[in-house]
Amino acid sequence: MPGLVKRLVVVAAVEGLILHAPGQRNQRSLQIEYTTQELSSLPYHRLADSLSSAEFHGIVVLNREQVAQVRNYAIYVITDVALIPLSSQSEAKKAINQGRESLKKSSQHEAPFPESDTSDDDEVPVQAGQHGLDDRASPARLGSSAQEDPSAARPSGSARSTSSVAEEVIGSKGSYGRFAERWFWKKGWTTEKRRTQGMSVDGIERPGNSSGLGTGLTDPQFKSSSAATTLDGAKSSDRTFGLEILNQARENGSPAANVTNTLLPKLLQTTRMLLGSRSFFFSYELDITRRLGTNGSKGSEIPLHKSVDPLYFWNRHLALPFIDGGHHMFVLPLMQGFVSQRAFTVHRQPVKFSEAVARAENNNSVIEAQRKEESVRQDLIFSITLISRRSIKRPGLRYLRRGVDDGGDTANSVETEQILSKASWEPSGKVYSFTQIRGSIPLFFSQSPHFFKPIPVLQHSLETNRRAFRRHFSSIIDRYGDAQIVLLVDKHGGEAEIGRKYEENTREVNAENGVAGRKLGFEWFDFHAVCRGMKFENVSLLMDSLGERLDAFGETVEVEGNVRTNQSGVLRTSCMDCLDRTNVVQSACGQRALEKQLQEEGVMVDLRTDVTTQWFNALWADNGDAISRQYSGTAALKGDYTRTRQRNYRGAINDLGLTLSRYFNNVISDYFSQAAIDYLLGNVNAQVFEEFESDMMSRDPGLSMQKLRANAIETSSKIVIADQSEDLIGGWTLLSPREQNTVKTFPLEETVLLVTDIALYRVSFDFNIEKVSSFERIDLRSVTGIIRGTYITSTLTAAQIDESRNVGLVIKYRPGKEDIARVNTRSLSSAVDLDGAKDVDVEGVSSQVSHREEISSLKILAFKVLPARSSLASAEGQEKSRMSEKELVNIICEEVQRAALGGHNALSTFVEDKDIVSSQEARKSTGLLEQWGHSLKKMVWA
Repeated sequence: MPGLVKRLVVVAAVEGLILHAPGQRNQRSLQIEYTTQELSSLPYHRLADSLSSAEFHGIVVLNREQVAQVRNYAIYVITDVALIPLSSQSEAKKAINQGRESLKKSSQHEAPFPESDTSDDDEVPVQAGQHGLDDRASPARLGSSAQEDPSAARPSGSARSTSSVAEEVIGSKGSYGRFAERWFWKKGWTTEKRRTQGMSVDGIERPGNSSGLGTGLTDPQFKSSSAATTLDGAKSSDRTFGLEILNQARENGSPAANVTNTLLPKLLQTTRMLLGSRSFFFSYELDITRRLGTNGSKGSEIPLHKSVDPLYFWNRHLALPFIDGGHHMFVLPLMQGFVSQRAFTVHRQPVKFSEAVARAENNNSVIEAQRKEESVRQDLIFSITLISRRSIKRPGLRYLRRGVDDGGDTANSVETEQILSKASWEPSGKVYSFTQIRGSIPLFFSQSPHFFKPIPVLQHSLETNRRAFRRHFSSIIDRYGDAQIVLLVDKHGGEAEIGRKYEENTREVNAENGVAGRKLGFEWFDFHAVCRGMKFENVSLLMDSLGERLDAFGETVEVEGNVRTNQSGVLRTSCMDCLDRTNVVQSACGQRALEKQLQEEGVMVDLRTDVTTQWFNALWADNGDAISRQYSGTAALKGDYTRTRQRNYRGAINDLGLTLSRYFNNVISDYFSQAAIDYLLGNVNAQVFEEFESDMMSRDPGLSMQKLRANAIETSSKIVIADQSEDLIGGWTLLSPREQNTVKTFPLEETVLLVTDIALYRVSFDFNIEKVSSFERIDLRSVTGIIRGTYITSTLTAAQIDESRNVGLVIKYRPGKEDIARVNTRSLSSAVDLDGAKDVDVEGVSSQVSHREEISSLKILAFKVLPARSSLASAEGQEKSRMSEKELVNIICEEVQRAALGGHNALSTFVEDKDIVSSQEARKSTGLLEQWGHSLKKMVWA
């Protein structure tokens, strides 16, 4: 594959930031302009200003540590990131100078790592957190016994030296602090808001353009401010750099832009913590996104970013400006998950040769047999590598991302591969791979983060769930072959219902000949019931029941780069969070696979009872903790058992503390973090921060509200329009007060408005279960007029008082004999034949008001238009074609007027333009308690 840059000269020139890779044949440089952030090539001779240049391994500092080595290729974990600003030359120079000083300081406190160290015979575990490795992997320090200290970590084998690098552009990386704003905008520190909040409100970026906004992240444990660093003078640095572009939407003067500005410090802090959380891994030469037997593009001229599995290419959206511009040598794919490696020594027992010695007939044969026996007695040194790959589909945090989405992707979806090889990685040796996966239950459900132990609530219709369920397992079967489901939720209590639905869907799919002709295996193991009393060793019962199926799946085996056998199926494990119970079961499966693989190598090891193999438990416990932190913010529960195969009261007390920490994260910090993750992955645009400021939460981009609303309109029309002679003119989803005949009852609920040639219908629709809960029918002859205009419902944020976007209409009518209102406490069934209308008078529907006496009092139906701009609009391809809020109100008014007047000439007074609720009225009705409450939420969450 084409070489990636490892050493990079960075110059703060007048026009822009210049990147040059020394030693590259083309001797061309890349310039990122300050004002437009456009990328362009230019000759190398432009790098003349040595005072404003420095030698980097990239643009943004990525402190890295080597955690593994596969076939002599090093794998690194990112431990810290920082920023070079793209706002101006002066700010870029300052960052480079600060970086130089930061590097000098850090170099003084770091001891050099020896190029080789073969005198130490300790065990060689390689874990995340190892310092001081240069670009070449150090020679192995292989132990003589598997019972030595498992805490020391160092890579085995020697990696080949290479000049390739991966660079990408994270325009959002940088130190978080007082000067972050100045780095991004030329007019920093000039307004009162900047003085009070430490940030700017000017200069927001346009959609689609590369931004200078960098996201510098670091784990809170890293207190130093690494502004943009590792400069010249580091031959064998443990830092590398990458450059990524973070696309920031900017609309001059728009509320979304100002909100993004307001939340900038929080975004920087969150991004820095995310990327510095030791959860992101990369390799310069090796495709770590693909499991053994599927990464067969070695020696290809295809750039690395084009050969990686897109399901695990985390920073693809951030690197798009470089990818689109063809600057492949700067694009380094990052994978979120976990990587760790450990070398261990085992003793082979020469049973067969001992028998040969006893049967020897003469001295020569005895000597020969003894010689063979002695050779077999030699210790075997293996290396085990654990790689977990987190999917970028349906990403996010615990209670905010549950279940499945429309595309069949599930939350907390992780592929874990366990690789066994000889420590030397000699080509003639066998390399074994065993893969298993985890993921949320593939049904639509949610759980409230505000309860300590929330009950899962199933959502959407049976058909919607079946469709997503099939898509999910179709994807799994295409990728892995057969699938064996292991469900670990309780068979009684709050978790039981979703477990039964999972089982029912599996049974129905299998009754229809499975997915792609393959039937799904299903095993429901009530973990808490079987392992009650901290008897987690009872997981062996599950292993016994799965043994035959796992043996049928087999494993992937490679010899000299050629695949001898391929794993033909995969184990898919789920509990509610897919964390704690799942970790215990997956480690047990990994233990079983390793024992069988070692047995094939002539070694008998009992990893469950052998006290000298605690390193294996620690390896899987570290994996569980890493996955848990990425999804819930804390280490995994039940980690003491995973590490020691013992469970006691100390572990239970520790789990209680972790549970409380998770609850805090769920209620306080996860909402903004979820918005930031979706934004960095390109699932939403900058509008998400406006939505967050209004509601202190963001939408789920995995669920298409456009489809849900279209379905709500279609379902409502089939249910509530009883007379088949009525022609539907139009249907819309709008916000409406929960109480009738008022405009000021808050919060508003999303309802469906249907207009036919005879009547109009206000339908209350339950989007969670996709059913009509009530409706009101108004005969068009009863409609006396319409008011359209400003409809302000809150004054807490700038977006909520924008009169051009907060508009609505009020339909005035006098109730007549043909008007009805019906409510069903069980929700009107939406299981209707879509080929024909269904009579509303079905069993269970009670008419609250029917054939009411005509009265003279005037009544109203109030509707407010939903925001036209959405954080998901660009992803759905509707941003340019979407009409504004005022345009939509005008269309609805025209349709109602035309239908009500029966085609007669429009009355000039039928539609009246005036404020429904003006901003002044809304301010008066917004109490101090509501303002204080929102301010408190914003202070805590944002």
